[in-house]
Amino acid sequence: MTATDVSTGTTPAQISERTAAHIEATERYAAHNYHPLPVVLAEGDGAWVIDVDGKRYLDCLAGYSALNFGHSNERLVAVAREQLGKLTLTSRAFFNDKLSGFAEALCRLTGKDMILPMNSGAEAVETAIKVSRKWGYEVKGVPAGQATIITMEGNFHGRTTTIVSFSDDEVATSGYAPFTTGFRGVKYGDIEAIASAIDETTVAVLFEPIQGEGGVVMPPEGFLRDLRALCTERNVLMVADEIQSGLARSGRTFACDHEDVVPDIYIMGKALGGGIYPVSAIAADHEVMDVITPGSHGSTFGGNPLAAAIGTEVITMLEEGTFQARSAEIGAQLEAGFGQLIGKGLSDVRVRGAWAGIDIDPTLMSGRQMSEALMARGILAKDTHGSTVRFAPPLVASDEDIAGLVAAVTEILTGV
Repeated sequence: MTATDVSTGTTPAQISERTAAHIEATERYAAHNYHPLPVVLAEGDGAWVIDVDGKRYLDCLAGYSALNFGHSNERLVAVAREQLGKLTLTSRAFFNDKLSGFAEALCRLTGKDMILPMNSGAEAVETAIKVSRKWGYEVKGVPAGQATIITMEGNFHGRTTTIVSFSDDEVATSGYAPFTTGFRGVKYGDIEAIASAIDETTVAVLFEPIQGEGGVVMPPEGFLRDLRALCTERNVLMVADEIQSGLARSGRTFACDHEDVVPDIYIMGKALGGGIYPVSAIAADHEVMDVITPGSHGSTFGGNPLAAAIGTEVITMLEEGTFQARSAEIGAQLEAGFGQLIGKGLSDVRVRGAWAGIDIDPTLMSGRQMSEALMARGILAKDTHGSTVRFAPPLVASDEDIAGLVAAVTEILTGV
């Protein structure tokens, strides 16, 4: 097969005609809202994927943590196949026989009284915003139309118009004004700044326990405990976006568990659908969730039987605890391997469970260049913010897989 030179916007890559044809058709007919690496994937199994030319790659992005349990997980595929042959959608105009079990299981996992199921992560964040505001008006007594929510600098919660209204990412916000009001941004991890920003109109503090898009950025030790105490003292909802950090990615069921903190609202998505189907939800106690009444919020697909069946099996797998334990093991291996590269091409390494962010010396290469070099070695990863690369391998990755990742990064940076 003749190799073809195709530019993807940065470094041209020598790729096959088959790969080039897929890329060219996608670029022609699909909007350019992503800048993917020049690889066209066709199959996946466990921690590995195969492109249209038959080349295997270790997937170290895992669908931004949606594939925590690996590609084509046998248990999840079996559940999905069985449900596909029975019933996939009813709308919430009727009950279905899968939602009750899913709701009960997710309440058990989170320790909350109720859930509100949606589809995408952004929908779940929007749901949490709406519930927080309604709680503020109906329970806390904030004057109508004045509710405010505190958000964090460097956040990533999705890309709806309301969500980008409190983003400080110029690429995400440019061209989309006017923005939704009612949000106050403060420095991530700064408990004093949050305390100063709270007033009588504040209904919630929305935060990520670990900022994934920012490059696996963690707040100072004790921040989550301090935030929990502050929110309780000031009668403000603590709203944790665990869409990426939750469901075993950080080595615990939720990232908040690392400080034994329980937020007022959990926001979940991505891995809740096992990488098979979009499933998201928020979970809260009655005092908060009871503000939702018939017709005040909804989704045609939210809580559909296919999503509920898959989500229930995901929860069953999480309750076994093996994925959390494996995540912690992967994290120890990543920390030991990447830690040796600080001062040898890396300026910083951040690891929490099977989630790592590495900051590359920008005089050596960009994060995109590192990602391209890894792709050439059979590893797929994603850059962010210039010289940072994130790694989030499926939790089924083997010790050998992780050792190969560390060896590849070491070779690229040091030539050894």
